[in-house]
This record gives sequence, C-alpha cells and structure tokens, in this order.
Amino acid sequence: MSTGAQAVRGWWRVSSQQWTAILREREEQVFLVLTLVIGALVGLAVVAFILLTERFGARLYPAAGMGLRRLLVPVAGSLGMGYLLYRYFPDARGSGVPQTKAALYAREGHISLGTVIGKFFCTSATLASGIPLGREGPAVQVGAGIASVLGRWLGLRPEKVKALLPVGATAAVAAAFNTPLAAVLFSLEEVVGDLHAPVLGSVVLASATSWAMLRLLLGNNPLFHVPQYQLVNPAEFGIYALLGVAGGFVSVAFTKLLLWMRARFLKFPKKTLWFQPAAGGVMVGIMGWFVPQLLGVGYKHVGDALNGGMALKLVAVVTSYASGNAGGIFGPSLFLGAMLGGVVGNVANHFFPNTVGTPGAYALVGMGTAFAGIVRAPMTSVLMIFEITRDYAVIVPLMISNLVSFFISAKLQRKPIYEELARQNGIHLPTAETRQPDAQRQVSQTMRQATEILNAEMTVQEALERVRSNEYQGCLVCDSRGVIGVVNLQRLRQAASEGSAGKRLIELVDANDFPHVHVDHPLHVALDRMGASRLDLLPVVSRANVHQLRGVVTLQDVLAAYGLAGAENRDRRFGN
Repeated sequence: MSTGAQAVRGWWRVSSQQWTAILREREEQVFLVLTLVIGALVGLAVVAFILLTERFGARLYPAAGMGLRRLLVPVAGSLGMGYLLYRYFPDARGSGVPQTKAALYAREGHISLGTVIGKFFCTSATLASGIPLGREGPAVQVGAGIASVLGRWLGLRPEKVKALLPVGATAAVAAAFNTPLAAVLFSLEEVVGDLHAPVLGSVVLASATSWAMLRLLLGNNPLFHVPQYQLVNPAEFGIYALLGVAGGFVSVAFTKLLLWMRARFLKFPKKTLWFQPAAGGVMVGIMGWFVPQLLGVGYKHVGDALNGGMALKLVAVVTSYASGNAGGIFGPSLFLGAMLGGVVGNVANHFFPNTVGTPGAYALVGMGTAFAGIVRAPMTSVLMIFEITRDYAVIVPLMISNLVSFFISAKLQRKPIYEELARQNGIHLPTAETRQPDAQRQVSQTMRQATEILNAEMTVQEALERVRSNEYQGCLVCDSRGVIGVVNLQRLRQAASEGSAGKRLIELVDANDFPHVHVDHPLHVALDRMGASRLDLLPVVSRANVHQLRGVVTLQDVLAAYGLAGAENRDRRFGN
C-alpha cells in the first residue's frame, strides 16, 4: 500500500474515532440538528412529490383528452411500475404506513436508501398515471426512510435511529397535508402509539420545519378550498350522528373489501407479482374512460364535493391497492368521506331544507368521519379538519360524527387496517396493549434457548415417545420455514386414541395461527396465552417473521420471575 493511501486511511480512522467520541458526548445536540435537517429534506421531497404527481398527471390523462388515452395510461403505468416494484424495489409496494411501523418495531429502524428512492419514483409514476391512491402514506415511508438513512450514515445508535423514524414521518404528513399540528398527533397516535413519547419535541420541530419549507416553495395554499361552516339548527347534531353511523359502515365495508381482495392477490404465485398491479390499472382505465374524475388522487374533486359536486370510486381504490400498486389510503379515505357526506347533506337538504346546512358542510365532516373509521385515528381526524377549515365551529359536529364512526368501525372490524395489512405480509405489529413495555417483567428477560423441537413430518406416535421423556408438556413443531406450531402431551394422546397415531404433526397444527409471543411482550401476555392454549411452553418469534424462532418461554420461568415455585404450579395447573 502506498504512503499516500496509508495516510488517507489513517486520517479516516482518526476522523471516525473522533466522530464516535462526539456522538457519545453530544448525541442530543446532534439529534436536534439532525431533526432540523430531516424536516427540511422531507419538506423538499414532499414538494417534489406534489409537483410530479399533479403536473405529469395533467399531461398524461387530460379530462378533455381521448377516452382511449384514459384507458391505456393507467394500464401502462401500473404494469411498468409493477415490474419495477417486483424486480428492484419490493419494499416500496403498498401504502407506506405499515412498512414504516414494521421498520420501527421489527427491523431496528432500518429503511434502505433503495426503498426510499423506489417509493418516491414508483409512487410518483403510479399516481401520475391515474391510479386513484394517495400520496400521504408513501410520503410517510419516504420521510421515515430519509431519517433512517441519515441516522445510520452518521453512526447513531439503533435506539436513536428508531427514534428518528416518527420524526421523518411527521415531517412528511405536515408537508403533504399542510397541517403541522395534525401531523404531530398522527405520528404519536398511529405510528408511535404513545402520546407521551419522549420524541415529542423532535417531532414538533420537524413538523414545523417541513411545513415552513412547503410554505416557502408552494405558498400558503390549502389542500382543499372549503366553504364556510355554519350550524343552522341544533337538530343537525342528530344528522351528523347518522353521518357517523353511515361513515362507520362505509369504513368497515372499505376495510373488509380491501383486506379480502388483497388476501386473494397474495395467494397467486410469486412470479405473477410484477403484473398483478395491472388489474388495478385495467379497472381504473375502464372506469376512467367513462368518468374521467375517477383518475388520480382526486383532491380536486374532493374540493368539488365540498362545494356541492358528487362522485364515488371505492371499487377502483380497493382494486388498485389490493393488486399491489404503490400508493396510500389516506387520500382515498378523505375522498370517500367527502362523497358520503355530500350524499347525506343532499338527502338532509331535500327533506329538511330550512333546518340543515349546505351539502358541502356535511362533505367536510364526512372527510374526518371516514378517516376516523378507516385509519382509526379519531383525534388526528378532528385536528386535521380543524386545521384545513381554520373554523372552530366545525369541531363539535366533527367530534360527534367521528366518535360514532370510530365506535362502529372498531366493533365490526376489530383489527385496524394498518395492522391487518402488515399481518398479511407476515409482520406482527404490536397492539395498543403491548406498545407500553413492562420494563420489570418482559418475555425477553425470561426466554431461553429451545432444546426440544419436533419435526413436522414426525408421526403422532413418534412424537408421543419424545414428549413423554421431555421436561415440559409442550413441544415446538418446525419445518423448513421454521416454527409452525406447538403440541402438548394431551393433544397427542387424544390424537392417538382417535386412531390417528400415524398422522403427521403438520396436520395437527395451524402454521398461520399458533400460540406464540414476542420478545417485547409483558409476561402477563405470555401467561394469558399459555392458559388459553393449555401449554406450559410458548415459542418466542420475530415480529418480522412469525416462523423465525428467537427462543422459548416456559411457565416455570415466568412463575419464577414472579417469585413463585414453577414446577409444582405447572403440574397443578395442567392436571399432571
């Protein structure tokens, strides 16, 4: 090696050591400066996102253009982007919010630079070609990805990199919606799941910086031009409650239809992934031939609905998303809500012309109603509509309608849509109950290495002989994918007594739904699941892949963690 090369290498080593020392001593100051940088960069990215999707869309499928053009552009766009997503950017498919939460909870805050680039350009091209999805969800992943890339490039600790993800996500929503306060609340309510998160200060700072960048480059133009809200009669509160009921049912229908259709697409062979998005493109193209207003994000037509116009495109949105196009459900939920509110407003005006306000007022409240029911962020919904209107009078009817919609949606579709979308991808996001860690007693503190594992091809009789000599009553069942279930001695004896001694273990377990826990679960969750499944041993699996075994947690160890005698209690509990 030459003297010059050695000098450069030595300088780089010294510089890296110095930078590491600076990080250790002044990590908080570096984090603060990085927050400002992320806010500015994400603001620039969202502005570019807005300009690309709107200006290219206006050129590619003008409303006054040929009908054939409105058919071919969405098909070609979805087909081309489908190939890019399949070949180069597999993590850029879909909304962006579930992927961001997966990176935060299951991937140590890691979002690659390639995913950021792919998400930006693939979503821009998809939306510009007329696919009626939203840009806010993808902007969230792009913003979080920028934060992740910068944090890792600077050598921050993994905990700090994870803390930067909601910072980038907040900056993205603030610029995409022009609602800095709602962006902060959305990030804490939906992404982090904790309104008292320690990252609150950085989130607020990034939101303000990103919003200022949007104002500087595009001016103070609201996302929608809304009519002045006015409550004509207190009896209208009852109509707004009915709007909440309708919004709740529409939210459930949208969520269930989307999840059902997406599950069907996911069952197709993997080699078909690259042209699956074309199904959405064909659907949108056919509908766009006859109704040009269905093409694109639809914000202009939301504005028309807020001032009296009408349209509906639920099927186009569901097909486009379920088939794998890159785009979010933020914008479509607002669109559907505005259309629903406009319908309710027109019906109310027809029957009670002197008692109710304009249909535009109901369309405005309907936007928040659908958002609260579909996204399950009712507080964000109220604040977002308030920021859009800058009218305090809308708060009360909005709260009434939102809470009714949220209640109905939560009752009829218990799992929020983002959690279910992630689950369909094999990623188990923490629920609201498990997001608050029990620092004293967690599964990670009591788990141990798995020692007894049964092969899925083993027969019941062979498994019985193994389990009888095992210390625990339960045993893991694994195949080439990893862990696929747990069986206990009682279940094996029952199968043998029913004449199924020759049956393979893979036929006794459900690989898609078996008892398990994650390392960040409180111990009481492990106890609850042991009791429900009558097992004294549970697999500890990865949130990113439910079949990836991290270890096991046993009833004996859990009880020992609470200061109880494990073995005796175990035997009494399971009657052995």
